Amino acid sequence: MSTFEKTPGWLDWHPNPSKPRLSLPPGSVDAHCHVFGPGDEFPYAPERKYTPCDASKAQLFALRDHLGLARNVIVQATCHGADNRALVDALQAAGGAARGVATVRRDISDAQLQALHDAGVRGVRFNFVKRLVDFTPQDELMEIAQRIAPLGWHVVIYFEAADLPELWDFFTRLPTTVVVDHMGRPDVSQSVDGPEFGLFLRFMQEHGNVWSKVSCPERLSISGPPALAGEAAPYRDVVPFARRVVERFPDRVLWGTDWPHPNLKHHMPDDGLLVDFIAHIAPTPELQRKLLVDNPMRLYWPEEV
Repeated sequence: MSTFEKTPGWLDWHPNPSKPRLSLPPGSVDAHCHVFGPGDEFPYAPERKYTPCDASKAQLFALRDHLGLARNVIVQATCHGADNRALVDALQAAGGAARGVATVRRDISDAQLQALHDAGVRGVRFNFVKRLVDFTPQDELMEIAQRIAPLGWHVVIYFEAADLPELWDFFTRLPTTVVVDHMGRPDVSQSVDGPEFGLFLRFMQEHGNVWSKVSCPERLSISGPPALAGEAAPYRDVVPFARRVVERFPDRVLWGTDWPHPNLKHHMPDDGLLVDFIAHIAPTPELQRKLLVDNPMRLYWPEEV
C-alpha cells in the first residue's frame, strides 16, 4: 500500500467489473489506459495536480484478460510527470503485448529517447487541459515533436473542445501523426451537428494525419450509465458523437478503457459496460475490427501488420 495520501474524494477503480456481453474480435487492443505507481516503488511527481490510488501493472493486465482484450497502450499519467519509470516497467513486464505513450521534456537525450523506444514507447502526449498540467511553451513542444518524428512516433493531444480554435494552428503544424484524446472532449449537451463538434470533424477531415480516440464516455456524458440514466444504452448521449467519428473516419479511430479512470468526480464506470458501449458506436463487425484491431496494430505494432 502506498504511503502517498490520495486526493480527498478520490474515486478508486471499479473492484468487480462485469464481463462484457460484446464478443470482441481476436487481438483487440485497449489503446488508452494508465498505471499509477505503486507510489512506494514509483513515486508520484512533486509537481502533480492530484494524488491517485495505486493501480499496478498486474491489476491492469488482469483487467485486460477479464475483458477479453489482448493488448494495451499505456499512456503516461500526469501524476508521474515526465518520470516514465512506471510506464517502462509495465511495458517490459508485458512481453510485447503493450506499447506506451510517454511524457518527455526538452532536455531528454537521444539515448534516453532510444531507450524509451526500445522499451515499447511509440508516442508522446501533450496535455493542454489546464486543470491537470502547467503550461508548456509551444516552441518546446514543437521541438519535442520534431525530435520524435524520425523514430516514427506520434503525438497524442489532450484538450477541451472550446480550446480547439486557438490551438488549431499549432496542431496542424505538428510533423507527425496526431492522435486526439476522447474526441477533443465535446460538449454532448450541444447538437452533434452544431458548430463546435463540426469544427472538430473539419479538423479531422482536412488533416489526414489526425486520428481520434472515441473513448471516455463516462467523462463526457450528462445522462450517465444505465444505473443512473434508466436507459439500456450506456452513456447514450455520447453515442451520436462517437458514432459520427467512427463512421466518417473508420481507419483513424482508436478505443480505450481509460482505466483506472483518474479524476472522476461522480461515479466510477464498470469497465465491462465500457466495452459494451463499443457496439453502439461501431455497430458492424467490420467497424469493430478496424477500431479495436486493425487501427491500433497499424499505429503501434506496424511490424506485425
